[in-house]
Amino acid sequence: MDTEISSTVALTQDLIRRDSVTPEDKDCQLMIAGRLAQYGFKAEHLRFADVDNLWLRRGHAGSLFVFAGHTDVVPTGPLDKWQTPPFAAEIHDGMLYGRGAADMKGSIAAMITACERFVAQHPDHQGSIAFLLTSDEEGPAVNGTVKVIETLQQRGEHIDWCVVGEPTSSHQVADVVKNGRRGSLNGYLTVQGKQGHIAYPHLAANPVHLLAPALAELCSEVWDEGNADFPPTSFQVSNFNSGTGATNIIPGTVEMIFNFRFSTEVTDQQLRERVEAILHKHQLQFNIDWVLSGQPFRTATGKLLDAVKAAVLEVTGRKTELSTSGGTSDGRFIAPTGAQVIELGPLNATIHQINECVAIKDLDTLSDIYQQLLVELLVK
Repeated sequence: MDTEISSTVALTQDLIRRDSVTPEDKDCQLMIAGRLAQYGFKAEHLRFADVDNLWLRRGHAGSLFVFAGHTDVVPTGPLDKWQTPPFAAEIHDGMLYGRGAADMKGSIAAMITACERFVAQHPDHQGSIAFLLTSDEEGPAVNGTVKVIETLQQRGEHIDWCVVGEPTSSHQVADVVKNGRRGSLNGYLTVQGKQGHIAYPHLAANPVHLLAPALAELCSEVWDEGNADFPPTSFQVSNFNSGTGATNIIPGTVEMIFNFRFSTEVTDQQLRERVEAILHKHQLQFNIDWVLSGQPFRTATGKLLDAVKAAVLEVTGRKTELSTSGGTSDGRFIAPTGAQVIELGPLNATIHQINECVAIKDLDTLSDIYQQLLVELLVK
């Protein structure tokens, strides 16, 4: 069957077989740079700490279109649970299995082959095309795309349009396009009590009990109503720890980690102030550290969104649905520069799961959509 597969599927297999568990790249970027060099792309390898990043650009004039993605993948989990080895990239019944097949080596392969065909057919296209690839998206995301964007801004290199290859589709390729993402704000809370013997509660102060009424209020609070583009802001506790492990000791502290996925109806500063007001209202002794992972962003209108809709319709015959749901992506680092940003990729049904997979026909369809998108923006 390998003799019958497309160049997009073959390239996806090559990428999957490089076990680039974050922050490793395993020479994915070197291979990509070498492959696109013959199409006029100039490579710039940007390494920050232990993270490899790649900036590839073709052309220096006109509007700049960027394909953005990541070569790193999440860990495999238990190997014995996989029906095929996670880095073997085997095809069974039309499905390509492997870690990163959907998130997001398939997208990267589709972007590359789309560019190859496009440049071959339109060597004198308008504007410029670039790739921004990192090996730090699935990890802390501190030495990847955000650092590349800082570098580009320092030298006045501006991105006009950007497509991130995150797996956005639900049932069919391109049935959903992300035209924005919610913001993400993490809180690391420690509430102070007084440790003591569990038989003498009057001599202690249980911080779990002290926090409980405030936590109930935080969970029931309506932070906003959302809007036409974003669902209401969500508050969720992800970690809750207290105690020594003994059954007869009242703990002295309780630690809680929580997260806001927030809309454009509220700012991260307002969320911080409202949370702290509730904690003070319940007279808690506490310390809280805040970490902002990303601001919400939205591409509501513009030439990029029009081109994406037209490309999807041309290739699939279907209209696409716009959505801002899901987690964060590296689009949060690109949108604040003023770029129009959307996310478009394969089905997300198996991402980060055992037996992650993608339909090989979907990879070819995705590559066709990316190619048509380039036509819509840089030829018409």
